[in-house]
Amino acid sequence: MNSVPKAGEFLGHPKGLFLLFGTEMWERFGYYGMRAILVLYLVAQVQNGGFGWSNADALSLYGTFTMAVYLTPLFGGWLADNVLGQRKAIIIGGILMAAGHFIMGIPHSVVAGQEVNVFYLGLALLCLGNGLFKPNISTMVGDLYQEGDKRRDGAFTIFYMGINLGGALGPLVAGYVAAVINWQAGFIAAGVGMIISVVMQLILSQKYLGDIGKVPSAKLSQQMSDSLTKEPLTKKEKDRIRVIFTMSVFSIIFWMGFEQAGGLMNLFANDYTNRMFMGFEIPASWFQSLNSIFIIVFAPLVAMIWLKLDNKEPNSPVKFAIGLVFLALGFLTMMLALATEGGEAGGTLQISMIWLVLFYMFHTLGELCLSPIGLSMVSKLAPLRLASLLMGIWFLCTAIANKLAGLVGSFIGEGQEAMENAMSIFIGLGGVALLSAVLMYLLSNKLVDWMHGAEGKHEPHTQEHYLAEELEVSAEKQ
Repeated sequence: MNSVPKAGEFLGHPKGLFLLFGTEMWERFGYYGMRAILVLYLVAQVQNGGFGWSNADALSLYGTFTMAVYLTPLFGGWLADNVLGQRKAIIIGGILMAAGHFIMGIPHSVVAGQEVNVFYLGLALLCLGNGLFKPNISTMVGDLYQEGDKRRDGAFTIFYMGINLGGALGPLVAGYVAAVINWQAGFIAAGVGMIISVVMQLILSQKYLGDIGKVPSAKLSQQMSDSLTKEPLTKKEKDRIRVIFTMSVFSIIFWMGFEQAGGLMNLFANDYTNRMFMGFEIPASWFQSLNSIFIIVFAPLVAMIWLKLDNKEPNSPVKFAIGLVFLALGFLTMMLALATEGGEAGGTLQISMIWLVLFYMFHTLGELCLSPIGLSMVSKLAPLRLASLLMGIWFLCTAIANKLAGLVGSFIGEGQEAMENAMSIFIGLGGVALLSAVLMYLLSNKLVDWMHGAEGKHEPHTQEHYLAEELEVSAEKQ
């Protein structure tokens, strides 16, 4: 049985929590730093250290990569539960990701003629490492506390703040290093963050975590054996599965629009945005920090709103609809930007940065309404014997959304046609999001009926609970 070491407490929590906070913060620093410069690196001219790819090719690869990032944790979670244990999975995953970052940071001159193959190797290691790392560290946070411990919500609030802190700092540091030195240095900066994460685990885990995560739990294998039973589904179970499938489809629409951030919108910030501020040109990659910053700013506000509404708090499908409305508002913002500032033909458009700030603000608000519902909804509604399968389907839908995001963004094209295509993409994504919001709202009562009481309020929630729930959006997205 896992045991928590008697290493004392800090701020009322086990010190192991702050080790996991730092481990995850530095891992997210590395991942989001790399993600912020990835597409920009692919489209940069060869003489500027990039690959000189077209926008379409770069965004297509970005979609494939982010899709893989969501699929590999399905395997990594099983491997940790049944073979490695969470501790080993995190360390091996961290080492693989660090290797991926550093391989992507190898200068082209060192691997002349093999640059693309070496780059693909780095991406593959990142995907594999993420699969081992990501699904296991959150579980270890929960294992620090006995069942029913009232500190658990506060612990996850602290932990998710670490995720967002890393997500905010990574693009700022890696983006700046890439801008003032070169792209490879930016990837190396991301790798340094990952190394710090791994070293923290190697040196401090036994002292502050004890035996937590050392022994494979085999929980998943037990669930899989349960799923092999031939028990027929009851009407209640069938209805709840309908809810999961329905909301999974709508989640594809949301994430397909939301995940334009690291792809299409990254290129838009780079090519079509006036980034000068007091004589300093803000790196395009820095805009990737806005999502994490806005989560830190708005999560307490959204949590307070849900708490104040109490019994009038919207149900999960209505929150989904509100999230889709905010997604549509983000794209409406970009339509207004092009309509008011995009009068010139050709690729000379330079819109104000404020439009991008508003775009990310609206999308983050949408994320805070919709994303916390995801995994908690599946865990509440899925029959125990099908829990793993349905959780896998949820992640599969998110993976599909990421690939679709890359494909949709790739229609931006090049040069003079880019702005016209961008307007079409924004209209299309915004329109689909708004129609989906209306449809979800119309279906909300039926979906709640199909939940058969799972949506009911069994106990009053505290602001700490709501804040942990809102901040959890960072744990659900990669």
